[in-house]
Amino acid sequence: MDVTIVTQEVQHAPTEDRRSCDAVNSVLNRVGDKWSVLLVMSLAHGPCRFNELKRRIDGISQRMLTLTLRGLERDGLVKRTVFATVPPRVDYELTPLGHSLRKPIEALGNWAFDHYECIVAARAEFDAKL
Repeated sequence: MDVTIVTQEVQHAPTEDRRSCDAVNSVLNRVGDKWSVLLVMSLAHGPCRFNELKRRIDGISQRMLTLTLRGLERDGLVKRTVFATVPPRVDYELTPLGHSLRKPIEALGNWAFDHYECIVAARAEFDAKL
């Protein structure tokens, strides 16, 4: 098939196909960033308070933790519960939808652990060629 023809087909893809791509991109932008992945993994073991999450996730700023938790809550993956105590206590936990994301994230994490040495070797080989 001619490259020109393929390009024309992509440019004139039906609106429904574009909407499907937009939908997938929207979801992957949320669940594909490193902070969201680390939060889902941290919350997989049960509810957790904000400061405990901050201690568990090395390198995350308070602002980034807040923004990521809000995004996950907005997308229905995390539930925020405020307890009327002094001072107020706030717990975060995965929703059923959030728990359904655990398996794919754990699979990706396992793949990364299993292939880390191969990736490091490939990087070194690539860098040596430069």
